[in-house]
This record gives sequence, structure tokens and C-alpha cells, in this order.
Amino acid sequence: MPKGLVRYQKSGDFHFITFSCYRRLPLLCEHAAYKTFESELEAVRRRYGFVVAGYVLMPEHVHLLVGEPLVSSLSVALQVLKQKTSRKLKKIGDLPFWQRRYYDFNVHSELKRVEKLRYMHRNPGSPAHELCALGWKPVNRGLVETPEDWPWSSFVHYATGAAGAVEIESEWTAQRSEANKMPVSGQLCSPPFANCAKNGAPAPACW
Repeated sequence: MPKGLVRYQKSGDFHFITFSCYRRLPLLCEHAAYKTFESELEAVRRRYGFVVAGYVLMPEHVHLLVGEPLVSSLSVALQVLKQKTSRKLKKIGDLPFWQRRYYDFNVHSELKRVEKLRYMHRNPGSPAHELCALGWKPVNRGLVETPEDWPWSSFVHYATGAAGAVEIESEWTAQRSEANKMPVSGQLCSPPFANCAKNGAPAPACW
């Protein structure tokens, strides 16, 4: 654990998690790698029984907004996630895939939850680096212009309700679960995120 960092787990809070590729190298920069990570995240989520409220995958790091697991502890679940993805993504003889440890911020309130979702979903549009044939090359633009253009995050789920590779804990998901439990007469009300990113005008809760 980094010096001075104290983790507060088993507190019932959401956790904003960040971990990086080894030496912040862009090891997670291919479509196949992103898909593998999403698949393993969903498998670990199901195995340990925690909810994912949001996520974004970047070329050299990952952000997750997750609840605490029903089985074992969050630290164990994250360790398994890193081990499973490393085994599938790391080539024999290569450097380690992930940097050791991770950053954990307890999300105590709804205001903070929305703040972290916004931060994650805006991340791909922030000033970034682009990988070129000879290594890192600074560019004066983001990876994408708008969050909906980046497929490796939970933004599109919040924007449209579409189910992706990772189940997201949201009003969309809750409404879908209720609809599956009992027949509903009439039209269901639109979730609060229904107009998110519609015509380029994002709703505040996910932008």
C-alpha cells in the first residue's frame, strides 16, 4: 500500500478504484485487451457479488466505481481481477502487466458518486497521449471528442440503457429487473438518464 494511504473497506460505501498498467505503459490499448478486461470484470463481479456503478478503461489505467462484495473482500476481488487479466493479456517474457497496488477512495454520498461518474466518463476526452510506432507522442487533443465515442466505459449504458459486457448498477438496470419480475400495464416512465447524450446534450448525472 502506498505510504500514508489508509483503506476503509467493509464500510458499505461505494469505492472509486484506480490502478495502472506497469510503469504507466499503454498496455491496455487494443480492442482485444479492452474486451478481455470487460469480460473478466463481469466474471469477477458475479463471482464475488459486487455491483459496478461505472467504469472506464484507458490505454494505461483503469477507473472503477464499485460496491463492496458479498463474498470475501474488495481487495481480494481486485487482486483476482488483476491476476486473471494479467494471465490473459501478458505475453511470456514481458514485463508485469499491472503496477502493484491500487488507489481506493470511499464514496460517501450521492453527490460524490455523480462526481466520480462524471470524472470517469469525461476521461477519454481529456488531454491525453497517443501511442505511435516509436512510443508516446503528446497530442493537443483527447482520445475522443465526446464520451459516447469511447466504447470502453459505462457512459453508453447511462446514455441509452443498453446492456453491455459489464452489468451496471443503475436506474436502467433496476427498472429492467422490476419489469422482468411482474407484468406491467401501460408505459414505463423513462429513467432519469434517458436523455443523456441525446443529440450531443448529455444529462448531468452521467456527464
